[in-house]
Amino acid sequence: MPKRSKSYLEALKLVDRTKLYEPREAIELALQTANKKFDETIEVAVRLGVDPRHADQQVRGTVVLPHGTGKTPKVLVFAKGDKATEAEQAGADYVGAEDLIAKIEGGFLDFDVAVATPDMMGAVGKVGRILGPRGLMPNPKAGTVTFDVGKTVKEIKAGKIEYRVDRTGIVHAPIGKKSFGPDKLMDNFVALIESIIKAKPAAAKGTYLKSITVSSTMGPGIKINPAKVIEKK
Repeated sequence: MPKRSKSYLEALKLVDRTKLYEPREAIELALQTANKKFDETIEVAVRLGVDPRHADQQVRGTVVLPHGTGKTPKVLVFAKGDKATEAEQAGADYVGAEDLIAKIEGGFLDFDVAVATPDMMGAVGKVGRILGPRGLMPNPKAGTVTFDVGKTVKEIKAGKIEYRVDRTGIVHAPIGKKSFGPDKLMDNFVALIESIIKAKPAAAKGTYLKSITVSSTMGPGIKINPAKVIEKK
């Protein structure tokens, strides 16, 4: 067990580790345990009843959080001509084609999301080994391979996030910052959970939402009752 800080242990005293909390109660408690001086991120971990080793049990999707994440992501767009202009007008931070690919090959990775028009994907494949392991490769399932680059860039800037199940069957996602307060965090939480439920694979059997935990960046996990997740504030 790693040695825990004094502030973490103090926060832990507020949490009943044997209890399954109502969603809003858990979020309010997570805010109480966010005792650091910076604006901590509030995060959710959802353990799903799927086996990610099977292709037909993968869970992946996107959701526009109603109040964003509290962070404006840097968006890079691979596009040419009118589509490049459209991306720039929508607020993309970096727009280009082969020039951007060369820049990435040279070590440039100062962006959070990459979008590409379908006609650019052949060229973008050259940097797949760089972007893929970092979760930055444009992907049609995530909506980041599209000719509708203007709309996509605006949605990402407004708070659209991508989530996917990891090898252990868990989806991790941010739902905002401590400064949001419980109302906005609850709205974002409900949007995320509803999206994950809609993304349930047909091959998934048994209980789909096995467990849900909410926590602040540096705080302890607080367990939410999965049966109560869709009940709003």
